[in-house]
Amino acid sequence: MNNPQLDTDGRLRHLLSIEGLPKKILNQILDTAESFVGVAEREVKKVPLLRGKTVCNLFFENSTRTRTTFEIAAKRLSADVISLNVNTSSQSKGETILDTVDNLIAMHADMFVVRHNQSGAAHFIAKHVPSHIHVINAGDGRHSHPTQGLLDMFTIRKYKADLHNLRVAIVGDVLHSRVARSEIHALTTLGVPEVRVIAPKTLLPAQVDKLGVHVFHDMKAGLKDVDVVMMLRLQNERMNGAMLPSTQEYFKTYGLTQEKLSYAKPDAIVLHPGPMNRGVEIDSTVADGAQSVILPQVTYGIAVRMAVMAMLAGGSGQVQGGQA
Repeated sequence: MNNPQLDTDGRLRHLLSIEGLPKKILNQILDTAESFVGVAEREVKKVPLLRGKTVCNLFFENSTRTRTTFEIAAKRLSADVISLNVNTSSQSKGETILDTVDNLIAMHADMFVVRHNQSGAAHFIAKHVPSHIHVINAGDGRHSHPTQGLLDMFTIRKYKADLHNLRVAIVGDVLHSRVARSEIHALTTLGVPEVRVIAPKTLLPAQVDKLGVHVFHDMKAGLKDVDVVMMLRLQNERMNGAMLPSTQEYFKTYGLTQEKLSYAKPDAIVLHPGPMNRGVEIDSTVADGAQSVILPQVTYGIAVRMAVMAMLAGGSGQVQGGQA
């Protein structure tokens, strides 16, 4: 079966999900991102790879960090950027999502960055657009958030050179998290030998172990000797009914404190996709501590999103992003 994310030559055409992408493509994205990290340190923070291209950010769901980093990434590639506030657009007047896309294509849009609260929205758009148009999934429902997963992999690779010897724990609301799914697929595809998920039973998907992860309900056992701790936000807006006794009780059992972090290896790093709920998923002493790489995640996210857009627009995984 053909992968809708790849063209007939096996090159990246859309980025919709990490699931199904070959290890070679993931490594090409990460390697390309490496060449973009230095762009932010230049006096003129731009390269001309997307000059003359128009990138449309279609955010049907609120976001600050993801939308802003995509905007910065596109502008650093010299693209023209349109960020559509869908809440005040024709969508609110009854226009369909495909009508919106068709009108933007008629205005010569080249690439769509799509965030939507319905799983599969980006795939739906990708099936509809002509072959020269590219679609990036910036988060769809509970399904996938591929660039977040990739920027997390890039961050881990920066601090832990060899992924093949790592023990990684993903902690929190796995059930509602598209980030968790993207991280699990990325970690297993890139050859991380042990991926753990730690959460109460109410916040784990059915048969989550079939994704190739080890399941824990206890923080001490789950964090023992891990190299990387990836915290997840409690997605209260996606929960139906009471799935937790209280946020205070959740923090007591699953919130990452210095005491709980001490179960991991002394040089373990801590990630969080944001926005953080301090005192719920993570204590401020950990979030702001020496083992936290939460702010570098945001910085590296720009380089990773530049890499994805450059590869899509260039039709190749061999873009030399660091060259003007």
